[in-house]
Amino acid sequence: MAGPLQGLKVVEMAGLGPAPFCAMMLADMGADVVRIERPGVQHATGAGGSFDVTARGRRLLALDLKNPAATDAVLALVDRADVLIEGFRPGVMERLGLGPDICMARRPSLVYGRMTGWGQNGPLAQAAGHDINYIAISGALHAIGKPSGPPVVPLNYIGDFGGGAMMLAFGLLCALHHARASGAGQVVDAAMTDGAALLSAMMYGMHAAGAWSNRRGENMLDGGAHFYGCYACADGRHVSIGSIEPQFYAQLLQRTGITDPEFSAQLDAARWPRLKARLAEVFLTKTRDEWCALMEGSDVCFAPVLDWDEAPQHPHNVARQSFVTVDGVLQPAPAPRFSATPAAMPRASAGAGTDVFDAWGIPDQALQSLRQAGLLR
Repeated sequence: MAGPLQGLKVVEMAGLGPAPFCAMMLADMGADVVRIERPGVQHATGAGGSFDVTARGRRLLALDLKNPAATDAVLALVDRADVLIEGFRPGVMERLGLGPDICMARRPSLVYGRMTGWGQNGPLAQAAGHDINYIAISGALHAIGKPSGPPVVPLNYIGDFGGGAMMLAFGLLCALHHARASGAGQVVDAAMTDGAALLSAMMYGMHAAGAWSNRRGENMLDGGAHFYGCYACADGRHVSIGSIEPQFYAQLLQRTGITDPEFSAQLDAARWPRLKARLAEVFLTKTRDEWCALMEGSDVCFAPVLDWDEAPQHPHNVARQSFVTVDGVLQPAPAPRFSATPAAMPRASAGAGTDVFDAWGIPDQALQSLRQAGLLR
């Protein structure tokens, strides 16, 4: 694999959601990631094989970790790894004999990444939960949705992937930087509650300054402002508008043909509901494609709202090759882009196998207990 992380060795303990996404990001950038899965594992999403996009780019090793020989096999990999990623509840890895104390005693430079919802400590650390719960306790979920109803679930972007996987990836690379300089590894405790709160840093600052209300749908960036939001078109499709700056707002008024002087009071929040209703009527006069013809590529800050089938076909995404097809499955391409060490075309998961031991230079005698236990064929 090419990319800026070429040569990095990562052991991933297979889990759900954020830990696999973090491992995918590392593999996309050239890291050699070995994913340890339970034999016969069933994917909660129902998407296995090449459809499990977040498993792309690594080799799989099926091991029953209740068998001590399997634990020994993981430790043999740890002896040569730079990073370990796990996403279990606190204490699970310790009970498996794979906790950070054991692993880092064998490999002092190891960066041990722990991905959980609530974190490794605190009164909720041992409780079950999912993305929606973690973003709820951070304050982020409260801010999303219309004022007339409950908060809107934003898929699992904020907790699992933004506040979880990406924060873990950032933490791992920070710790690797320190390890390369000092020779000392460390544990990275990535909690989705912490990450979702951090993603809300700007809003917390604005709230402290009195510039962000606790009431949904009354703020500039939560759909309250008429110049920042989504509008339905004549064909039932939608467009997005983000005309915040005065010069962009002027473009919006010019291209929609609005001359009413009341719209000149752009930042008067008391008028936003009325102006939003009137702008909604304007957008209903044309189809989405007609509005694209008038606004796309201009300084209105405009884009059509595309679905899963449309987005990969948009000319901008096509030009940037933002989507790729791997084993017949259309999926997002690795990101971001690097000028000197570009990532290679991702590959699907290589399937369960034991070739990783040869690839990582693990001596044959270290695998005898695995063979005797019938775990290697």
